Amino acid sequence: MAEIMISNKDWERIKIKVQRKYNHLTDEQLQYTEGQEESLITRLMELVNRDRRYVVFTLTKALMNMDTNRL
Repeated sequence: MAEIMISNKDWERIKIKVQRKYNHLTDEQLQYTEGQEESLITRLMELVNRDRRYVVFTLTKALMNMDTNRL
């Protein structure tokens, strides 16, 4: 089970931040359905070549700073 929970609404805003940081990622690569956090984390680990802890930290940080562009 994933360490975080992301709603579809929140993902739309987080996805923009992730694409700004990793501008090689496409909308297709960042598709997400609520409840599929584990799949998203695994995919991001492969796409950005980082470990699980880093990806979860990055997503958690994005969730906590929803109103800023910071990631």
